[in-house]
Amino acid sequence: MPKSKARAGASRKGRPGRPVDGARRRYCSFCKEKVDEVDYKDVSALRRFVSERGKIKTRRVSGACRRHQRQIAVAVKRAREMALLPYVAAPAARDEGRGGRRRG
Repeated sequence: MPKSKARAGASRKGRPGRPVDGARRRYCSFCKEKVDEVDYKDVSALRRFVSERGKIKTRRVSGACRRHQRQIAVAVKRAREMALLPYVAAPAARDEGRGGRRRG
């Protein structure tokens, strides 16, 4: 008698393709506000899409759509070029436990 194979997601309740923890999908804030173009001079809006270290956040983290994420990346790069945003974060206190060369 052959054993029946259970599907991988059969034990999970809810709709297929939906997160188990019930997290809701994040929508693009620029699409909500019906913004056509992301302005590089709007530094306060761009800071939300840049990490503490100065890296541009991904779409998955920022919640922006594909079109606006591309415009955000271009706007951040232009704002960096115009010295409105820093390329890297300001150096913090030296963390000795994080790689690097030991001096002694």
